[in-house]
Amino acid sequence: MMQESSKIMSSLLFFYSLLGFAQANGEMIPQKYVAYKTSETIVIDGEASESAWDKAEWTTSFIDIEGIIKPKYDTKVKMLWDEKYYYILAKIDEPHVWANLKQRDTIIFYNNDFEVFIDPDGDAQNYYELEINALNTVWDLFLSKPYREKNVVLNDWNMSGLKSAVKIHGTLNNPSDTDEGWVLEIAIPWAVYQKSYGEDNVPRDNFWRVNFSRVNWQHTIVNGKYERKKDIKGKFLPEYNWVWSPQGVINMHEPEKWAYVYFSSKEIGNSDNFSIPKDEKIKWELFNLYRKQKSYYKTHKSWAKSIKDISKETIAIDTVIVKPFLEHYSSGYSISIKSPFSNKKFIIKEDGQFLEQSN
Repeated sequence: MMQESSKIMSSLLFFYSLLGFAQANGEMIPQKYVAYKTSETIVIDGEASESAWDKAEWTTSFIDIEGIIKPKYDTKVKMLWDEKYYYILAKIDEPHVWANLKQRDTIIFYNNDFEVFIDPDGDAQNYYELEINALNTVWDLFLSKPYREKNVVLNDWNMSGLKSAVKIHGTLNNPSDTDEGWVLEIAIPWAVYQKSYGEDNVPRDNFWRVNFSRVNWQHTIVNGKYERKKDIKGKFLPEYNWVWSPQGVINMHEPEKWAYVYFSSKEIGNSDNFSIPKDEKIKWELFNLYRKQKSYYKTHKSWAKSIKDISKETIAIDTVIVKPFLEHYSSGYSISIKSPFSNKKFIIKEDGQFLEQSN
């Protein structure tokens, strides 16, 4: 049995390597992408006719959200930026392009859609979500925390100055033919992420945590129109969630698992390297301990008072041992790790708040 499990794990790791991601300590390593700067004017029309788009590389194809099954239809993305906008180009293969939601800020994922998740400072809080369907209907929102904690969701928050355009390769809402899919082109102003008026928040030669998701529903045709398919009890069948960087669980709202997009100041057509910093791997370990604390609390109705209560494993970052320190108090806890790679200490609290301090 042990030998068979080892064979299965080896096969999965090989499969993951083909898809462009790997595992560390049993968890998937987030994807990464270098987005290059462009001096070319990008017209948001869904055509992607600019030479800069030709030079930009595609991401790896999307995988299902748990990182196990290859989706039925392909999805991939290109990215660029300039001093005003973050540009995203999504190619969405789909033989039946349909959409019927036309009101802004309605629940767009009730249609097939494309979704953008962005956490500029990578603290897994105060992040942004954007959803767009094939009618180019937008739902944009701000979340103070993931849904695993008590949070505030600002559904009336808008990305002022957002530009988006859809190009249908086929015919929209026509069940009588077979389509190729649709292309979505987006320009998000950096200004929508400013924390204060006039803040220079353009991430030149820096990275943000980003992920993309595609929701796809099984459909049926009723009176010549597409509808989401239901089971024999009249309940909608569950949607497919296909993503760029797999979450390992059916939940996009775990920002610590999102990908890394590095915004190189080099002009598109050049080459730049980006490696995920070792300090980021310390963050992964802290969030892993945070999840173990939540599991412990669910069983014991109290927080663990010792790291040994939730994890007996030695934590190593690229063979360097790091030691977490747990401080317990009446209202919760904090877990901290001093980085051996920088003059920093990283802390996570019971509500998932992530802090960074200089030693």
